[in-house]
Amino acid sequence: MSDPGVKTFWGGFPWNRFAAFIAPGADRFALLKSLTEEAGLNAVVIPIGENRHFFVFPPGQNIKAAGEFPFRGQSPVILAAHYDRVPGSPGANDNSAAVFQLLLAAGKLGEQNTGNWIIIFTDKEELLAGEGIQDQGSFGLAEKLKRWGLGKARVFIFDACGTGDTLIVSSTTGYFLKNDERPGLRKTLRLVRNLQDQALKTARQLRMDKVLLIPTPFSDDAGFLRAGIPAQTITALPAGEAAPYAGALRKHPDLAERLISGALRESAGRLLIPETWRVINSSADSPLRLTPETYSRVIRFAAELCRE
Repeated sequence: MSDPGVKTFWGGFPWNRFAAFIAPGADRFALLKSLTEEAGLNAVVIPIGENRHFFVFPPGQNIKAAGEFPFRGQSPVILAAHYDRVPGSPGANDNSAAVFQLLLAAGKLGEQNTGNWIIIFTDKEELLAGEGIQDQGSFGLAEKLKRWGLGKARVFIFDACGTGDTLIVSSTTGYFLKNDERPGLRKTLRLVRNLQDQALKTARQLRMDKVLLIPTPFSDDAGFLRAGIPAQTITALPAGEAAPYAGALRKHPDLAERLISGALRESAGRLLIPETWRVINSSADSPLRLTPETYSRVIRFAAELCRE
């Protein structure tokens, strides 16, 4: 990080707290709570089971005394990013960068008086050995959202958005469901494609020139989907990794299925996965791999999604 521009970037709020957030043993919950307060966000922590999720509402919107949520029965845009990490990993790209990007998007949305949105920083995206999708924090969260009248929310998951100049709109859920003819899943597939269309339309409105619709590893979208709420994952890759990966998908028809199932993790085919994805959940997921010069694009994109 010897470049003066990069030094200036890391010195500004909230990035001046980034090193503490990714430090070994960091209390990420306490740090995130402090950051939402310092940013003046309308945030509340809502425990669901053993997990603690941060909800950020537009200024003036609050949970009523009876527990009724804003936007009940409506379809607000929900932007989500998980703040937990795999033990032993700094978690710089997975998923600290996206958390900080959405903190700034929340501030931007508050200034714009854009009111039909919620930002959620989710707990327990990362699963331990032996755990399944129903153990993911987003599963219990999605079930609660349905009970609170937010089952029609348009959910966009921001995960690993800290490295690269190419916006990736995940097609994983569509790929996963495309051959399932059950009526309920046909409806889910249609809703997922609506979310993809909204994401691609937003990118065009912002004249973003590097955007791909391709399969990615599952994120919090897995828990949401299992609980019955479609969600669209947004991530990023360097152009030098995104283009070869797109080519590999065309050359190897089974690559997407193997990626989604996790079959590539211990095989030679793992080298077909972009390096950015190969190093997450490891000690190599450090700030040295981040590209802060691209973050303004992600923040603008996140805020623009909420104008729909």
